[in-house]
Amino acid sequence: MRIYGDTMSGNCLKVKWVAERLGLAHEWVDVDILKGETRTDAFLALNGFGQVPVVEFDDGRTLAQSNAIIVHFAQDSALVPADPYQRARMFEWLFWEQYSHEPAIAVRRFQKHYLGRADDEIDPALMDKGNRALAHMAQTLEMHDWLAGGAEITLADIALLAYTRLAHEGGFDLAAFPAARAWVARCERELGLAPAQ
Repeated sequence: MRIYGDTMSGNCLKVKWVAERLGLAHEWVDVDILKGETRTDAFLALNGFGQVPVVEFDDGRTLAQSNAIIVHFAQDSALVPADPYQRARMFEWLFWEQYSHEPAIAVRRFQKHYLGRADDEIDPALMDKGNRALAHMAQTLEMHDWLAGGAEITLADIALLAYTRLAHEGGFDLAAFPAARAWVARCERELGLAPAQ
């Protein structure tokens, strides 16, 4: 299969990490979003959403949206809890990540780190919302090593790691959230990633 993605995107990285963790044979195809490569006719024919990541399977079918992809990849693995309640908690975090975490932390990171905007040019609500998201994560991580509450890393951790470990690029300070900072280091060790900070 082919995974189309841009490694500057946390949404793409989580797909890459899950594929690698599970040993899934794949070809990584770089797509540069800053050059508009997701807006070409060829890419839009592959994925009408005009976004990365997208997976093209050997049979020609495609799948977009990062959390849908990682759930598909990991459905029969240890990354998805067998216990129904813990599995539901994992999904709770996946839905929350795309609604309450990514729209603040990833958006502010993109504007500051990639577009080079000064803080006073960025909506201040993004900083407030991002800090609330980090505080919510830290509150859970003060009680549990992993977000879904079990004894092992799950898709919830991988999904939220992608932008949390790079939150400093958006001006967020993880030192204010020590439980979240310790969790980032734990996830990086578990996935064999070099520390982002």
